[in-house]
Amino acid sequence: MNRWIQRARSGGEALQALVDGLAEELGRSVVLDDPLVRMICTSRHFGDEDRVRVRTLLQGIADDEAIRYVLAQGVAQWTRPGILPGRDDLGLQPRYCVPVRERGHMLGILMVVAAGEPLTGAETEAIDEVARAVAAEMYADRLASDDDEEQTRRLVHQLVGSDSEQRCAAHQRIVDDGLLPAGPHVVVTGVTVAAQRGPSGPTAVALRGALEPFRQTARARGLAAIEQDRAVLVQVFDREPAEEDLEQQSRAVVRSLRTFLGPGPTAVVGVGGRRRALSEAWISYDQARVAARAARRLPRLEGIGDWERLGEYAVFLQLPDSALNESLLPEPLRRLLGGGGNAKLEETLRCFLENAGSAPKTAEVLEVHRTSLYYRLRQIQEITGLDLDDGAHRLVLHMGLRLWDLLQAPAEAAAGSTPARRNRAVATE
Repeated sequence: MNRWIQRARSGGEALQALVDGLAEELGRSVVLDDPLVRMICTSRHFGDEDRVRVRTLLQGIADDEAIRYVLAQGVAQWTRPGILPGRDDLGLQPRYCVPVRERGHMLGILMVVAAGEPLTGAETEAIDEVARAVAAEMYADRLASDDDEEQTRRLVHQLVGSDSEQRCAAHQRIVDDGLLPAGPHVVVTGVTVAAQRGPSGPTAVALRGALEPFRQTARARGLAAIEQDRAVLVQVFDREPAEEDLEQQSRAVVRSLRTFLGPGPTAVVGVGGRRRALSEAWISYDQARVAARAARRLPRLEGIGDWERLGEYAVFLQLPDSALNESLLPEPLRRLLGGGGNAKLEETLRCFLENAGSAPKTAEVLEVHRTSLYYRLRQIQEITGLDLDDGAHRLVLHMGLRLWDLLQAPAEAAAGSTPARRNRAVATE
């Protein structure tokens, strides 16, 4: 055992050699996963493969349901080896799992298929010995990776920061080092997770895993700055991305976070406006922060806000929380909303304004007779004291309803939700 471990350490593919050597000695399939149960390397089969293992090899990653099951057993938090029970409905055989840790860092999970004959004491000792060798290899890689990630985080922070000199310097460094091209289409996306669990805890690891697929795609290159419970992704596309493409990307990030973190923590994504140059990434970042505030305040957005779709909401969302309150509601609208039992009139007013004051279209959408519609509109005018034939009066009511929508959401938990470019952090706030 010790001889092939030493040979594996001296090779360029040390982890793979360690996994292969252990599998051959045990006559069992072995896999090394990262803390998010994503495959790093795996051995050949020994007739003990199950559906989860086969699908993982074919797809390059386990199904979400299998990942959720493993993480739900707390394997990533284990401090000592244990048996992961099998799940017939998932096609998962039992596995002997060893958490790979070094100096307090959770680096991965070494799994051995444990179907059939139980593991002997000698076999578990061999697995533990290999796990220690794997930990040494992975920790060395972790140190180098941490250095790279810290440099990237600092560059992204400066690129989207408020200091113009630092922005220019970061832009030059990023382009000169080939980390990102200078253009032509730049988008900044911010992701925030409600649960904060420490700088190297599950949330930061999950954010890293969720954003990893979007650092290099067929159409874009990206740099991500990962914080404790939030992240910023700067992407440069070779052609302008469609709104649908960015929405799909955002939804994929949210799905991954739910898989990695479970149903508890909620994620919010803010997508900034499309810019023509990397030097303007800070503008897209400011807009992403506003979009994230919209995602938190408007339930219909389902946690994903896009600056390009905010419309008039963007105006109000650049106000500080101290100003974003009911005192901004126009008094005429306040009378309508506070009258009690006026839900039908509010719905009618919304529909009328959304349809540019067209009575025929409003009656069609609401499926009411035009006579009934005119009666409701007269009631609205009597309560508010405004003339719905007056464009300025309609604007007051329309903007007031938009503000009312924002005020219905719970107060934002994140501190420092201030106008764009104030109290910056490398995150959406």
